[in-house]
Amino acid sequence: MWTKDFWKGAAERGIKTIAQTALAYFVIGTTGILDIDWVALGSVSAAAGLASLLTSIANPSFVAGKDEKVVQIDLDR
Repeated sequence: MWTKDFWKGAAERGIKTIAQTALAYFVIGTTGILDIDWVALGSVSAAAGLASLLTSIANPSFVAGKDEKVVQIDLDR
């Protein structure tokens, strides 16, 4: 959890979550850009981003971008 890769991955996931939440709020919540409650959108998106960050902290062994171990199976045997 104390590595640069962990925090880069956590930040990436948090930013993606914020963007996805804002998009969902915009698409589902209202139809016109002038009808959007921007404070509510920011609040809901920030809460989703915080939830993403806390999820990353709760599972620190997951680091995005690391190569997975690949298991090869010899089918000719």
